[in-house]
Amino acid sequence: MPAPRITEDCIMCAACEAECPVGAISEGEDTYVIDPNVCVQCEGYAPSPTCIATCPNDAIVMD
Repeated sequence: MPAPRITEDCIMCAACEAECPVGAISEGEDTYVIDPNVCVQCEGYAPSPTCIATCPNDAIVMD
């Protein structure tokens, strides 16, 4: 299953990074980025990816 992806609509607020229970989100050059090798889509932590619900700009999408 693919990891969520942060789009160019990211405003670099860092809300998603703080919300990630496994530390899969980090600051990139122009947007925050999600490491698909670390992301577990919050399985075992929440019913759905918390980063998507947390993003104030709807910049995180599922591919």
